[in-house]
Amino acid sequence: MFKIGVLISGGGTNLQSIIDNVNSGYLDCKIEIVISDSENAYGIERARKSGIDAVALPKKQYGDALSDEILKIVSERKVDLIVTAGFLSILKGELLKKYKNKIINIHPSLIPSFCGKGMYGLNVHKAAINYGVKTSGCTVHFVDEGTDTGPIIIQKAVPVFSDDTAEILQKRVLDKEHEALPEAIKLIAEDKLEVHDRRVLIK
Repeated sequence: MFKIGVLISGGGTNLQSIIDNVNSGYLDCKIEIVISDSENAYGIERARKSGIDAVALPKKQYGDALSDEILKIVSERKVDLIVTAGFLSILKGELLKKYKNKIINIHPSLIPSFCGKGMYGLNVHKAAINYGVKTSGCTVHFVDEGTDTGPIIIQKAVPVFSDDTAEILQKRVLDKEHEALPEAIKLIAEDKLEVHDRRVLIK
């Protein structure tokens, strides 16, 4: 069975979309562990309600050792793929080497627009509206040593309307995130992706 570990920091709506797609049979895999860098993340409760093991590794406590602690857990659990779903800590070190092209992230914009340092949550959508773009969306990409710089797997677009607020745009993009992330997991679980430098090819 293909095993995934999901990293979260907050409410866990993307985690819920993965849980729902596992339960429906769309994803033939098991959520082996959910790891949060916040003890107060509602996503922990979502996981436990679904019978999934969940653990909190508070970033204030673990600091620079957080990635190493995550590596210990996912290695012990024999996780095949790490999914960062609204995870606000930056992964680094040995974890990135051991899990090269086996960590994916969902970002709420069409990378390379509105990404990188400080671009998370409503900040992304405020930036998109302020810039005046007509289209935004979400991106699933592999995680590398940079911030939102890894090879792109899937992008889904949404229109941006003149009367949008950041909150309204966020909801529209989030609907697409809930489609894109399970789709990317399915492609990887079924070994349908090839990575050539920055290009990700679907077999």
